[in-house]
Amino acid sequence: MSEFIPAGTRFMALPSPFAIKRGGALHGARVAFETWGTLNAARDNAILILTGLSPNAHAAANEGNAEAGWWEAMLGPGKPIDSDRWHVICVNSLGSCKGSTGPAAADPASNETYRLSFPELSIEDIANAAFEVVRALGIERLACVIGNSMGGMSALAYLLQHPGCARSHINVSGSARALPFSIAIRSLQREAIRLDPNWDQGEYDDSNYPENGMRMARKLGVVTYRSAMEWDGRFGRVRFDSECREDDPFGLEFEVERYLEGHARRFVHQFDPNCYLYLSRSMDWFDVAEYGQGDVMAGLARIKLEKALAIGVRTDILFPLQQQEQVADGLRAGGAEATFLPLDSPQGHDAFLVDIERFGPAISGFLAGL
Repeated sequence: MSEFIPAGTRFMALPSPFAIKRGGALHGARVAFETWGTLNAARDNAILILTGLSPNAHAAANEGNAEAGWWEAMLGPGKPIDSDRWHVICVNSLGSCKGSTGPAAADPASNETYRLSFPELSIEDIANAAFEVVRALGIERLACVIGNSMGGMSALAYLLQHPGCARSHINVSGSARALPFSIAIRSLQREAIRLDPNWDQGEYDDSNYPENGMRMARKLGVVTYRSAMEWDGRFGRVRFDSECREDDPFGLEFEVERYLEGHARRFVHQFDPNCYLYLSRSMDWFDVAEYGQGDVMAGLARIKLEKALAIGVRTDILFPLQQQEQVADGLRAGGAEATFLPLDSPQGHDAFLVDIERFGPAISGFLAGL
């Protein structure tokens, strides 16, 4: 499969070898990133954004790429993450197919695509790769680490492994460990991909792509990214016109089905299936309790910050609200001035991407106090 790298992407070489938590090492690896704003003379106005599973490093338009990014409404001059004040760095996760080294990249030892020979990836590896980018940019201490969804996990791993690396943290719909429900959903997604005959033990190509498996995996994900309240309000039980229906008696009939199908088809050839498998599994493995002798709260209390904000959404079923509350409580136990903010958005886990009216003031207000 091909990698999917936006225009304007920058790259940082990782130390070679780059050790992997669960064994092995990468040689000649790189991480994709983009930046906004200017680093000040004191080099103390840097913010790091760590992303969810699928985004690239192009969070917003910048000089290298004028196209809107995945967090366009949140980042830029005069926006909640104000690039007139902050120097913002967004890193594409190690293991992705959006520019950072991952299963879709070439192994320099063989010049063949890694595929399933890529080492077992952990959230800690993603965090350590991002740390190398920040260090290479000459930043000793970040003003803030912001992590969304999977990025919330990566941010906690970053802070745990590199004490004193940041003054503050915003955890957006993230968590300190994977809960059984989210593990179950991701397990089904991975199974859908692996059971597609075209997956072929990871040996597919562009002409034999596991499209059905990826479609089903994406649909499962999208169902959990939003809430039942939004599905009902947005689609109800509306059927589309009879002439638009398929001949298949069990084919698509309701508008919500058509929405999921369209969303899945837009995604499938824009993300590498093996990368999806690796990143998904890294989330299931992550557990802050490893850093607290089996106790999540003790692990979180090891993180030393000045301030922290954990934001969650009441309708989020994938990273439920109690997980953000736990993050705030744990960071507070470690000495941070930590705030837990539950929001009432109807849009579930994806609210941080679309409900800027609620998330924007929360994030801008926190950053204003730094």
